[in-house]
Amino acid sequence: MNRKEFLHKSAYGALGAVALSQWLWACRKTELFEEGDYSGKVVVIGAGAAGLYAAYLLRSKGVEVEVLEAADRYGGRLGKLEGFADYPLDLGAQWLHGKNSILGDLIKRTDTAISRDNSESRFWFEGELKRSTPVDIADAFSKEDLPDVSFLDYADQQGWGRGSAYEYIVEWAAGDQGAGAEAISAFWNIKEEENWSSGEADFKFEQTFFDLFNNHVVPTIADRIRTNTVVNRIDYSGSSIVVTDQQGQTYTADKVIVSVPLPILQDGDIQFTPALPSAKVAAFQKLGMGPGMKVFLKFSEAFYPGNIVGGAVCAAYADEREGKSGSDHVLLAFVMGTQAQKLTDLGSDQAIINALLAELDDMFDGAATAAYLDGRVQNWTTEPFVRGAYSYATVGVGESRKTAAEPIEDRLLFAGEAMNLNGHHQTVHGAVETAIREVTRIFESAQ
Repeated sequence: MNRKEFLHKSAYGALGAVALSQWLWACRKTELFEEGDYSGKVVVIGAGAAGLYAAYLLRSKGVEVEVLEAADRYGGRLGKLEGFADYPLDLGAQWLHGKNSILGDLIKRTDTAISRDNSESRFWFEGELKRSTPVDIADAFSKEDLPDVSFLDYADQQGWGRGSAYEYIVEWAAGDQGAGAEAISAFWNIKEEENWSSGEADFKFEQTFFDLFNNHVVPTIADRIRTNTVVNRIDYSGSSIVVTDQQGQTYTADKVIVSVPLPILQDGDIQFTPALPSAKVAAFQKLGMGPGMKVFLKFSEAFYPGNIVGGAVCAAYADEREGKSGSDHVLLAFVMGTQAQKLTDLGSDQAIINALLAELDDMFDGAATAAYLDGRVQNWTTEPFVRGAYSYATVGVGESRKTAAEPIEDRLLFAGEAMNLNGHHQTVHGAVETAIREVTRIFESAQ
């Protein structure tokens, strides 16, 4: 499923067939850090895509680095499910959104197998599956002159919101951006991504996105990653920064890169001394990151016609066989926002699976339950050190993302997809771009 399809109709289309942004080309040039040297120690908090890549770059230049990860594994919102089907599945981030990026370069250099996702979608509309709908909802939300109201409020104004046949297609459009339709801004969603430059097509990995990092980034830094290390204090009041974990263990650094998911910052899990500027704290709160889950449903036959858009329980189903070499029939329920919260509130994985099967049975005359073999729920909402899907633009967000990403005294640095200012937030390559940005900042400080 082309996660960026409707944004590309405006943001990418307006840019035309342009080359990469000057900033991204600068990233590619400075990735090797041909100039500058740094002799201090860096502590990276969070071993997701941004944290891992930052440590990888620092280690490649001989910088002393330590990565502290709260969970019992590295990868953050990257993960791999093996054994469920006769091909591996991505528990988290799954699609490479365009190849014109640092990760696109890495994939090419390492001959990592990817393929373009050419899957097609059917819309559940007025009680049946259709190839298209009278109103193209994706196109409607790609306009550049939309008001700063939620997707849902705008849809209500246009007559295709609550109670209409389009209600859950609108939910799909919002969920594609990691949000419920009542939460995401129609205006800022487009505005924040106007500099999108990585390309229009989506690609899937023959293996998984996690494997790209596990095979080509982690090996050089594996001995520097400490898992099960929950950081709860960062004291940057002295000449050195002191990081403390829940066990009272301290780690001293000259610079710290904070690359934790947005909810960890919003919920105040880490106490900063001195306290962070009030404008920065407010910026964290203004950015959105809502519930999200992936549910894998394995069937004995493919009774579904590929991807399905517009379900009331799940607005986006995707055929996992696309781009894979196996033969097992796995349908992914990609659930975001309000729909993800409702399923979470059911209280158990089996209840979630049953609700999805019931919806599919309604669509396909009982075929889902008849063909069902197995299910697996990956609920990112309930992961204690993640707590959601990915960041999005709320109504009135303004320049909050820029404020949130600003460094403190060039010593306390912030990375991760939510801190991407280049239009690539919500993506793995966007997270990596922030790692490059902050590592570049470290080397520039030494000049």
